[in-house]
Amino acid sequence: MAKRPTLSRFPTGQIALNNLRPWWPALVWAVIIFVLSTDAFSATNTGQILGPILGWLDPESTPEQLEFINFCIRKCAHFTEYFIFYLLVYRGVSGARMFWRTSWGLGAWFIVAAYSVLDEFHQSFTLSRTASPWDSLLDSVAALAALLVVRVWFRFLGAHRAK
Repeated sequence: MAKRPTLSRFPTGQIALNNLRPWWPALVWAVIIFVLSTDAFSATNTGQILGPILGWLDPESTPEQLEFINFCIRKCAHFTEYFIFYLLVYRGVSGARMFWRTSWGLGAWFIVAAYSVLDEFHQSFTLSRTASPWDSLLDSVAALAALLVVRVWFRFLGAHRAK
């Protein structure tokens, strides 16, 4: 008697690879965020780079003003990196399907918010960094803003395609 083929509960190697493909950009971005959370990108080090540039652009600025501008640039960087991270995680969660599901949107937001907490925890172990719940909140708000943009985008895209 011929043996009947059995279906495996686990995907074959090629199917598993295809399922992971949408996650690669998010994983690479997570590594970039991790690197940016090291001592090399502390406020002191970025201030040493940005200070002379900003001082050259506006020689009349005081050290306090330069420090404030450095602070603002760093917070904008936090917002931007986590906004982008949400977009990439949503792509991974949705499997690159081009439509909106609330469960995908909230799942992606939860992943990004959890990663922001872990990122701040990581910063607590670096010498020139401190963990800040406010930075984690800012990161989560950036992800929420990206969630809203993606939601509006797909709503607009769906309404546009229906015409």
